[in-house]
Amino acid sequence: MYEVRKSIDRQQDLDWYQTLFELIDMRSFSNLWFWIVLAVVWSTASHWVLGVPYDMVLRARRQGEQAQVDLEDMVRIMVNRLMYIGQVSGLWLLGFGCFGLTMLVLLGFMYQMEFAQAVLLLAFPLSLVGMLSMSTARLIQLEDATGERLHKRLMRHRLYTQIIGMVAIFVTALWGMYQNMTLGPLGG
Repeated sequence: MYEVRKSIDRQQDLDWYQTLFELIDMRSFSNLWFWIVLAVVWSTASHWVLGVPYDMVLRARRQGEQAQVDLEDMVRIMVNRLMYIGQVSGLWLLGFGCFGLTMLVLLGFMYQMEFAQAVLLLAFPLSLVGMLSMSTARLIQLEDATGERLHKRLMRHRLYTQIIGMVAIFVTALWGMYQNMTLGPLGG
């Protein structure tokens, strides 16, 4: 009787693990959750311009006065924060970032790990947006940009972020379709 109960418990554990791994499929490109994360990441990246919500930029352009003062204060805080991080730990962040991206390239394409490919297709374009953010922050600080010039810088930054995002989504979709067609629905 004890052996039968133990066998039933093992079967229930196996069913639970199988259900869990079907829900959290490590084949990223055939998993709906990966595509949801991709959409949310790029939507968020294009909404937060240098850490400032884009609706704040639009409100400052339309209303001026206090909304403009709030925008300039918020941008000054975020620019100073980004520049401080870049000065204090920029080389370390660059080194660890390059190490991480290189590791993902090797795992993804030399060892054919689909999960690493998916993370790379998210992380690499985001690293480009990070470098763009540092460059824009430096330009805003050098120019001491305010008013219309600040609006143009932030809008240009958002446009470039959206272009990077569109290219990243397109490349990811192409690579994901290729992976799904070559590996098939069960993972080859």
